Amino acid sequence: MTAVRVAVIGADGRMGSTVCAAVEGADDLELVERLDAGDDVAALAGSGAQVAVDFTVPSVTEANVHALIDAGVHAVVGTTGWTEESLARVREHLAEAGATREQGLGVLIAPNFALSAVLAMSFARRAARFFESAEVVELHHPDKVDAPSGTAVTTARHIAEGRAEAGLGPVPDATESQVDGARGAIIDGVHVHAVRLRGLVAHEEILLGNPGEQLTIRTDSFDRTSFMPGVLLAVREVVHRPGLTFGLDQVLDLG
Repeated sequence: MTAVRVAVIGADGRMGSTVCAAVEGADDLELVERLDAGDDVAALAGSGAQVAVDFTVPSVTEANVHALIDAGVHAVVGTTGWTEESLARVREHLAEAGATREQGLGVLIAPNFALSAVLAMSFARRAARFFESAEVVELHHPDKVDAPSGTAVTTARHIAEGRAEAGLGPVPDATESQVDGARGAIIDGVHVHAVRLRGLVAHEEILLGNPGEQLTIRTDSFDRTSFMPGVLLAVREVVHRPGLTFGLDQVLDLG
């Protein structure tokens, strides 16, 4: 079997260095390039890399993806901060690039690569239709630059979709006065709270409530190695999935 040739963007960062080690440890993958801040992503066009993994920062990740599309390199992206508008721009660029290629390029963007987190988001959507109340608490290390996390935003949207499909109305909340931010951010009608605390890595609690009962779905990543099985799965899958794929759940058989 020919190994998939992989480049890592943000290779000197905490996640990037872990990705490099994981790729080097996989028999069917080959690490061919390491890029960090200031390196030219467009240079990957002549590197032989088939897939690039981006773990950088929200301010540059979209530009990196467009540069990868222009370079003819598939992309796996773990950087958060994506909006519907930025995703639409990537879809459009991929469509344009696909019209001039024999085989279309793929971009896979995932809010979280930990399998426990992907399953938690999927379970939350299924459970949300049965509960009157729902809120999300995400907890991360204080070096994280965005809040709430992309995982929490996606979880809230999944909950909102499940509630809408079930015909549920707004989550009950009689709050009339509050200190700014006390009730967290509101994502599609779902409150999301962000905690930043030294010692944490990546954690999420999904709270669902009815009169007399509560369901808590919790996922904890204690080390960045927890994301690596999902990252490697995405690298292997993206070469077979032209266009934009959002969420690792799209490549898992979750029924």
